[in-house]
Amino acid sequence: MKGFQKKYLRGLAHGLNPVVMVGQKGLTPRVIRSVDEALNTHELIKIKFVDFKEKAHKTTIAERIEAATRSHLVSIIGHTAVFYRSHPDPENRKIVLPERHP
Repeated sequence: MKGFQKKYLRGLAHGLNPVVMVGQKGLTPRVIRSVDEALNTHELIKIKFVDFKEKAHKTTIAERIEAATRSHLVSIIGHTAVFYRSHPDPENRKIVLPERHP
């Protein structure tokens, strides 16, 4: 994913509320399942880190979520991460990423 596409997605995500919370137990199979379901429904989601204050810890968890759900980590700002994954069915896609032509 290119930088201008991430910037576009950050703009779309600005008004969204977190749909998944990562709490005290950290990254559990249930959290992964919730993220996967939310991505299938919304394509672009926010995840809130409730009990994690260290940026390195949040980054590690976000990278694991990204790998487990085959999504793209768009950004981590404060205690919130933004993820994107296009819907597998092209007819059900809500978000069309911009393309730059040379």
